[in-house]
Amino acid sequence: MSNKPPMETLEADYGTLTPLQKRQRLQELGLLFFRLGLFSFGGPVAHTAMMEEEVVRRRQWLSHGKFLDLIGVTNLIPGPNSTELAIHLGYERGKWAGLIIAGVSFILPAMVVVWLLAIAYVHYQSVPAVGNMLYGIQPMIIPLIGQALWKLGQKALKTPLAIGAAVLVMVGTVWGKPEILLLLLAGLALVLIQMGRGRFQSLPLIFLPLGQLNASPVLAVSGINAWSVFGIFLKIGCLLYGGGYVLFAFLQADLVDRLGWLTSQQLLDAIAIGQITPGPLFTTATFIGYLLAGNPGAIAATVGIFLPSFLLVALVNPWVNVLQKSLIFRAFLDGVNAGAWGLMVVTTVGLARSVLIDPLTICLALLGAIALGRFSISSHWLVVFGALVGLIGQSIPIS
Repeated sequence: MSNKPPMETLEADYGTLTPLQKRQRLQELGLLFFRLGLFSFGGPVAHTAMMEEEVVRRRQWLSHGKFLDLIGVTNLIPGPNSTELAIHLGYERGKWAGLIIAGVSFILPAMVVVWLLAIAYVHYQSVPAVGNMLYGIQPMIIPLIGQALWKLGQKALKTPLAIGAAVLVMVGTVWGKPEILLLLLAGLALVLIQMGRGRFQSLPLIFLPLGQLNASPVLAVSGINAWSVFGIFLKIGCLLYGGGYVLFAFLQADLVDRLGWLTSQQLLDAIAIGQITPGPLFTTATFIGYLLAGNPGAIAATVGIFLPSFLLVALVNPWVNVLQKSLIFRAFLDGVNAGAWGLMVVTTVGLARSVLIDPLTICLALLGAIALGRFSISSHWLVVFGALVGLIGQSIPIS
């Protein structure tokens, strides 16, 4: 007679399982998302496709319709979409324990890889070969961001109102207005305009205080330490819509322009690291945190930027169907996404001016744009090509 415990059914509710079955389910959940975090290159779209293959098609943990509902609700809350999808799936499978295990397992591999690269970067960035590689990689990042702008623009700028919100955020950013305030007001503006058209009968009180804001919720920062790094990334994690590339617009505004803790070159290097490593792009925070405050900074930045995602998913998961049908939230999100697009445009122009400094870097950016647009070459190959050209080009003396 077999001593193995009875196998749970795929549809069994987590609360009805025996302790042993719960442990088995959580172990399977952790192993799956650790593997996804270790091998999921290609950004949020690729991450989502891999999760759909594993969770819906292969293991049949939930229906395709439920999976699509979870994708939709991740667009209604700030934070990294693919990571929040992993956290949602963990909650669906194992409640609070599953939420934590799935999220941490997905983030941890990328965090460790980026952390190690940050240590190497700090210790060896003065080596000419490393500098030459980054010289070639940085121009390749510009067309990658440009491609993200194009794709996001197709989704975010569907109406004249959304285009107007994007333009206003661009103008406000150029004038030096707080970027978070601009995004919140862009969302609020679309809600109020839609109300004026009679689409909504009432406005939730949660939006009313936004009209009284006259400054961005900027944290008081006295110096660079783990706590100040945690505060900066916690704020970003709480308020960032639009995905990984919008993250760099926030980092440019906060850490480069406002505080001067990073240079634009260091920010571009961080973007490059995010491109060549697996898992969520938001683990770039680990890299930047290490640059700013060493090992404590790496931990503080990572916890700060991902903590809101865990809390928000736990808060909204029971309300997935309600949020999906809310016209108010949809309008607010439309405004924020359009504003985020405008912010990205301004940031990308600034980054391009700091990187495209000679004929070689301009040619690399053009080649990268052609490779992406015409041949759909993977971003990882672009990074490798840029590194090789940087090594070769910088080592050839020009008379």
